[in-house]
Amino acid sequence: MISRPWLLIEVLNSMDLSVRKNDLLRELHLFQGIVERKNTIPILANVLLEATGEGNLQLLATDLEVGLRSHCEASITKQGSLTLPAKKIYEIVRALPETEIRITEDSKGGVKLSADSFSSRIQTLPKDDFPKVAEPTAVKQVSLPRDVLRTMVLKTYFAITGEDTRYFLNGALFILKDDSMSLVATDGHRLALTTTARNGEGEEEARVILPKKTLLELSRLLSEGDGDVKYECGDNHLFFIINSRQLVSRKIDAEFPAYERVVPSGNDRRIEFDRDRLTSAIKRVALLSSDRLRAVKLNISTDVVKVTSSSPEVGEAVEPLTVEYKGEPL
Repeated sequence: MISRPWLLIEVLNSMDLSVRKNDLLRELHLFQGIVERKNTIPILANVLLEATGEGNLQLLATDLEVGLRSHCEASITKQGSLTLPAKKIYEIVRALPETEIRITEDSKGGVKLSADSFSSRIQTLPKDDFPKVAEPTAVKQVSLPRDVLRTMVLKTYFAITGEDTRYFLNGALFILKDDSMSLVATDGHRLALTTTARNGEGEEEARVILPKKTLLELSRLLSEGDGDVKYECGDNHLFFIINSRQLVSRKIDAEFPAYERVVPSGNDRRIEFDRDRLTSAIKRVALLSSDRLRAVKLNISTDVVKVTSSSPEVGEAVEPLTVEYKGEPL
């Protein structure tokens, strides 16, 4: 007699829903970059699914540094929440035909996933083990233009270092002023800086370092859809609200190098190249460069730049480019 009420509660709390394959697959695809394949905390390999009574399936994944919230429409029979292995569930859903997918939590701590004649049971981990992820407050959000922000990320991402020893270089410095916003990255050998004008109406200047992984996931989220991005800077976290998705990132608590000191302010030696022409010339000439250095040399003189390379083992190459330049040879 005592066990029946407990059994009734368990059944009511078990999640039961149906969702279109493409709707679920689109969101699961975005989580693949968030979830790490190798981690010491098993629950971080899972995505948290929460079914509400409003026909809304919410999804959440995090590696404790970067997190992503998303949702998709679903037909919900019973509300609830559970976790599923993010990589495996994505592979299964991707392999299914375009149809309705039913996800049901069973009484043994597993999850049944079925579609058409396919049926499976997936082992899961307790939802209570899933870590809490910070949420935006919507108090100090600013709007950033989507296309401009994505272009800025693409122009600077390549210059971020991959060395863990220099933690302060494992990201890009984001500078937000009332009249401009800038993104700058460096690995100590090269530096990329891009700035664009904006109208922030008297906002205070803010500087934060965006982690490399945050920028990568941000560029993926910005590649589809339209509309401005809502940005919020909290005490320890950064938030990017992109349509119905939220990217959450920890700040890099470090001092970014004084990059302004190495950016020339009074340099009059400027040359404008045709980008494709320069790229093609460098690729060809680099084929005969040293395997160890992979370097090419630019000999700049009046109205011409010679791209050259040489290697004692292979040979040498040269390709001249016509430009407009009247300064001193370099």
